[in-house]
Amino acid sequence: MPKKASRWHSSLISVILLGMILLSWHIWTTDSSVDTDASGKKDEYAELMGNSANTKKTNGFPGLAEMGATIKKELSHPFYDNGPNDKGIGIQLGYSLARVGLGFIIAAVVAIPLGFLLGMSPLMQRALNPFIQILKPISPLAWMPLALYTIKDSSVSGIFVIFICSVWPMLMNTAFGVASVRRDWLNVAKTLEVNAWRTAFLVILPAAAPTILTGMRISMGIAWLVIVAAEMLVGGTGIGYFVWNEWNNLSLTSVIFAILVIGVSGMILDMIFARLQKLVTYTE
Repeated sequence: MPKKASRWHSSLISVILLGMILLSWHIWTTDSSVDTDASGKKDEYAELMGNSANTKKTNGFPGLAEMGATIKKELSHPFYDNGPNDKGIGIQLGYSLARVGLGFIIAAVVAIPLGFLLGMSPLMQRALNPFIQILKPISPLAWMPLALYTIKDSSVSGIFVIFICSVWPMLMNTAFGVASVRRDWLNVAKTLEVNAWRTAFLVILPAAAPTILTGMRISMGIAWLVIVAAEMLVGGTGIGYFVWNEWNNLSLTSVIFAILVIGVSGMILDMIFARLQKLVTYTE
């Protein structure tokens, strides 16, 4: 099957699945059944509350019409700012992306050079491996109380948590990619008397780039998960705080809208790194 046709078929299946999900949502939130007693008569309580036999009941979950109205309202003014607890979804999303971006960049600056060192030096890998194995399984959110106590700033603490959760996948994948470079290429560089810096940038880096990008892609996915939870804990600004604040306001439609924004944003970030990974991957 041609690649273009296969892509078209997969898109068609995705559209059909989306339609089925929306149809199920609509049916679930507009159940038209009427409570009856054992004799088949309508519930007298429903009658007193003004519900007739033709009145549709809902289960409290917002329907598609309510979601559509909320999405239209939020997207029509995404950057409004009416005070600390009332900011548009665009501003909240921007705060989250900024925190993730800064923490991710700091993690890359630390993890990639250190990964090169571990991949090129078995001695350093054995020396640092116990520390890595102890620190790597610790949940990033477990660092939040310590960060808040020492840094005393919720926004900077969030960046620190992103750094902690992003550094390990990048570090391990970089070390693995560097250590997996073919010995033949390194021997050729040594034969040509290429110095260590040129070997690292011209031989090792291009060969390990796909693996490094894989680690960065994993780190970004974890960072986007963690920042939402971290912002729920510390409050202030961000998409996680937006979710928690709307829940406190009993606005379930806004909560669902924010969840959709989180999912779409995460998908776009993943697509960016997937594209970068494809660009640096050599195919014969």
